[in-house]
Amino acid sequence: MGKKRIVKKEGDEGAADLREPVAVVSRKQADAGVLYVQSTYNNTKLTLTDPKGSTLAWSSSGSLGFKGAKKGTPFAAAKVGEVMGTKAQAIGVKEVAIVVRGVGSGRESSIRGFLSKGVSISSIRDATPVPHNGPKPKKPRRV
Repeated sequence: MGKKRIVKKEGDEGAADLREPVAVVSRKQADAGVLYVQSTYNNTKLTLTDPKGSTLAWSSSGSLGFKGAKKGTPFAAAKVGEVMGTKAQAIGVKEVAIVVRGVGSGRESSIRGFLSKGVSISSIRDATPVPHNGPKPKKPRRV
């Protein structure tokens, strides 16, 4: 049947339709914080906390709309870093200590995306868990 046309009068302001989403001003305020980067093969999660450990903001590649194998890509991690950088600016964070955990491909690119928003880094620490000996191996099979 074709597209429907919407005819607007000159006096009619469609303000509700043309409104763009405005960034919500956060009630939380902090000068310094800790950025936790958890990078796995399947996803990249970033959490911004205050120095005591209370969560101020978080984001992940899955929450940005990436699905399936695309969640674990460096591109998705860079987008997550940019989103966290804008959230950190809204909170007022100027300096961040970064703690990286995991072996995924989004480790560096998420940090680079976060730095593109102008937040300075005080330190970067790798807290990837490494097994010392691992579990006990299975016994040999008896036939």
